[in-house]
Amino acid sequence: MGRLTLLFYASTLFFFCCSNSDTPIGDENQQIGDTIVESNGTGVVSVTEVAIQGNENHYSFNVTLSSDDTGCQQYADWWEVVDLEGHLRYRRVLAHSHVNEQPFTRSGAPIAITANTEVYVRAHMNNSGYGTKAMKGTVADGFEPFNLSKDFAADLETVQPLPENCTF
Repeated sequence: MGRLTLLFYASTLFFFCCSNSDTPIGDENQQIGDTIVESNGTGVVSVTEVAIQGNENHYSFNVTLSSDDTGCQQYADWWEVVDLEGHLRYRRVLAHSHVNEQPFTRSGAPIAITANTEVYVRAHMNNSGYGTKAMKGTVADGFEPFNLSKDFAADLETVQPLPENCTF
């Protein structure tokens, strides 16, 4: 009985000392690479990677998203590039859900920014709005994860182009 009690206390101590204190117990967040992706079943979308090709003022962005897609009733419906002042520089509309393809990458071009223009890349969920897990950076220096306020440039939700419908 003594060994079992000792094992119990040791495992409990390990859990409380070594677990990630930033993530509450019972949280359903998911780790994808070095990024914590929120996942609470209420339509969360996160940008997890940005890769760029092309030339100045004509870049192609390859953006990887992780989202709580369940079908047309809940899916990531676009990703966009927004400058630090909240101006829409580019939007890539997504025509369908990606239930069985998570995370997924979609490209968009041409994105007319200079190599040193600092921007956010964020994503939108059709039923819950903008995700807070975005990327911030420049073409020249690369992109890093950034927690962006859900309310940042929220007025862009009504700016064209917007999805017309969801195909599946």
